[in-house]
Amino acid sequence: MQSITQSGLAEQTINKSRFIALAAYCGNEKEVVLMLRKMASEHPHAHHLAFAYQLKTPDGLVQRMNDAGEPSGTAGRPILQHIEGQRLINVCVGVIRYYGGINLGTGGLARAYGGTAKLAIDAARLMPFVEMTEIQLRMEYSRLDSFIRDLGRLNGKLLDKFFDADVRVRASVPVKDADALVARYQLR
Repeated sequence: MQSITQSGLAEQTINKSRFIALAAYCGNEKEVVLMLRKMASEHPHAHHLAFAYQLKTPDGLVQRMNDAGEPSGTAGRPILQHIEGQRLINVCVGVIRYYGGINLGTGGLARAYGGTAKLAIDAARLMPFVEMTEIQLRMEYSRLDSFIRDLGRLNGKLLDKFFDADVRVRASVPVKDADALVARYQLR
């Protein structure tokens, strides 16, 4: 499985219709909504904004797609097929269409939306997907710098810290490293 580290953008014109696609990392459905709103605001005169996404959640894999008013199965499904084909996780692909006055037919629409989505995915920078989890720790002040260095080496992220008699931290870390990090730094 893979995810996106740098978004990909693609554009093509097919029978006078202009298609613009963005493939981006989205860690949750809120980030998907923000991405799609941004695309819509950047293209206020577009006729359609079809999309598909696949997210890893605590409840399992979530897939959604939307044809944005195009005939059923001609926009969202072809986009999702490319996400699945590349085995992408936590990724959303949105495809804008400016209608050019020529009907493409259902097959033409599916090829146009799917093809533009594929170009955007190909333009993105991909990396192996690493499942993350959130941990909370209490540790001594003297251990904080070492913890932050270890967190950086694991590509984790410090989410919050609170200073009191000791330090309380909240961090996002790879699932496979969570137990070892807690065992090493947790105040006993």
